[in-house]
Amino acid sequence: MFQSLDDLLKILNPQIVGSLKRAIELGKWPNGVALTEQQKSLCGEAVAYWEQRHADPESRVGYVPPKLTPCGDKHDDEAVTWVE
Repeated sequence: MFQSLDDLLKILNPQIVGSLKRAIELGKWPNGVALTEQQKSLCGEAVAYWEQRHADPESRVGYVPPKLTPCGDKHDDEAVTWVE
């Protein structure tokens, strides 16, 4: 299919990126042939590359929204009780 990441990156568009994501999720190409580990890696790199340049941070694969408080669900006004 593609001999290098550069070959793949040249032809990327939203439809192709969606197809690559689906192939990674399913572990196979649309024709049913299983992806090799190298192909999974290459597809993942291509998706990340494309999203870095064309997608908002909130819509990228792996995006985790920031927490409202620095310590997650804990609030500064909560008392800590030590048990000995």
